[in-house]
Amino acid sequence: MHSSNTKVLPWILSFLRPFWLKVIAALICLAVGSLSWLALGQGVKMLVDQGFAQGNASQLNYVTGFILALCFIASLATFARFYLMTWLGERVSANIRNTVYDNMLKLSPAFYSEMRTGEIISRFTADTTLLQSVVGSSLSMALRSGVTIIGGLIMMALTSIKMTLLVLIAVPLVLLPIFILGKKVRVLARASQDRLADVGAYVDESIHEIHTVQSYTHEAYDKQLFAKRIEQVMAAASGRILYRALLIALVMMLSIGAMVLVSWAGAHDVMAGLMTAGELTAFMFYAVMVAGGAATISEVIGDIQRAAGAAERLIELAEMPVDIQSPLNAKPLPQPIQGAIALQQLSFAYPQAEDRLVLQQLELTIKPGERVALVGPSGAGKTTLFQLLQRFYQPSIGTITLDGVDINQLELQQLRQQFALVPQDAVVFADNVLENVRYGRPDASEQQVVEACIAARADGFVRELTEGYQTQLGERGVKLSGGQRQRIAIARAILADRPVLLLDEATSALDALSEQQVQQALDHLMQGKTSLIIAHRLATVVNADRIILLDKGCIIAIGTHQQLIEQSPLYSELAKLQLLH
Repeated sequence: MHSSNTKVLPWILSFLRPFWLKVIAALICLAVGSLSWLALGQGVKMLVDQGFAQGNASQLNYVTGFILALCFIASLATFARFYLMTWLGERVSANIRNTVYDNMLKLSPAFYSEMRTGEIISRFTADTTLLQSVVGSSLSMALRSGVTIIGGLIMMALTSIKMTLLVLIAVPLVLLPIFILGKKVRVLARASQDRLADVGAYVDESIHEIHTVQSYTHEAYDKQLFAKRIEQVMAAASGRILYRALLIALVMMLSIGAMVLVSWAGAHDVMAGLMTAGELTAFMFYAVMVAGGAATISEVIGDIQRAAGAAERLIELAEMPVDIQSPLNAKPLPQPIQGAIALQQLSFAYPQAEDRLVLQQLELTIKPGERVALVGPSGAGKTTLFQLLQRFYQPSIGTITLDGVDINQLELQQLRQQFALVPQDAVVFADNVLENVRYGRPDASEQQVVEACIAARADGFVRELTEGYQTQLGERGVKLSGGQRQRIAIARAILADRPVLLLDEATSALDALSEQQVQQALDHLMQGKTSLIIAHRLATVVNADRIILLDKGCIIAIGTHQQLIEQSPLYSELAKLQLLH
């Protein structure tokens, strides 16, 4: 999905609009600077005609002072323009990152199952940095060169109409390659950015899974795969570099060639007495400025075209439709919240495989405070049900209600604030213990965090860490064992103190002793809360109020542990395999 080219400029301007005073100030400085440099041409003319030609020393001093004053004004204007434009580049880049990130946080897991993380990171970093340099530097250079070209042509026309007409004949020849090759550069720039994003995605994946890479001695193969991707980047960049180099060379050749021919014509006019030497010098000064402006534009046009490609990729992320949204007229949950859940005719298939139902015609009512275990073979749909309860996906058919209200009618944030989740793979962020546990309730005090950790049987090992609760846990909690990460996740859920608990294999990563300790913590945590427990190990759910046996997305049986052993052959088989060994 590529954004329309016409959207790029209005989109970038929308980020500049709040800073319109700074934009106007930068444009004024740009105009003052450019006009000061143009006025230098008149100073050069006076220097030649009134200073050198007439041998007038006082006039020479006056003109030299005038030129120095112009240089000072132009330098001041350049300083202010450079500062303002660079600041705007940084600010716009920062605001674009914020806008894109804000939208990324709203997109559902369905989007992230298709889009690679490294690709997104590449857009956040490489693409926004490119935009920053263009808004802060290249765009400013292009505008300045544009003003210089227009002003230079006007001053040239005032000096000699005939020679200016000769220059104007050459201008379309210079602009032609900019328009033809510039478009090609833009297309290749987009392809180059895409290949670079592939490299970012591959690096992110292989470094994240470095333990597996090294365990399987996959380094040499990964090195080859990475080198192949780098060559793809190089191939895409080579095309862009070729066309850009061709563009710069053509523009330089045509503009310098035109200047030589025009100066040849001007020299004949001076010899014929049709213009003074000072006028010819001034004309050539302006011609050099116009040619320099054209050369600058031809150089930065490549950057601007690359930035347009980068902006398209960022627009895609910033405007990616949010598939799961709060309803316009959201209903409030009745207070106090009880935590009653009902599934009615619930069926679901993942968006990328709509012909394969993961859940089929589920009918289930869970009373407030009830402990319900979900068991069954892998792929039965247990974790999918958790995702539907929190509305990460939309049911294909049927409804889910919380305290009698259809969850589709609830504000998303209010709905998700009713659930405390302990996933199978405990999530630990690259922060300290305190902030990791506090993630469940950002306003909690340190004392409340410690109490949650004591309840989760985590306080003991936390205090043994080098800096206790202030210990940085590393990326994805690499400094902790699986069981320790799990207890941090449980402490987070205890601190969040929400009406409904979702425990997805919450004790799967624990050894027998830790499992016993955490089971006691969970028993304490589940008091008075509606609890849904996914478990493969039946020993962890024998005390549940009810056990739901799922297989291939269907509810096969419901009952207590004892009832299911007597009534369900599948459950009985699972129990024999696990409990009687």
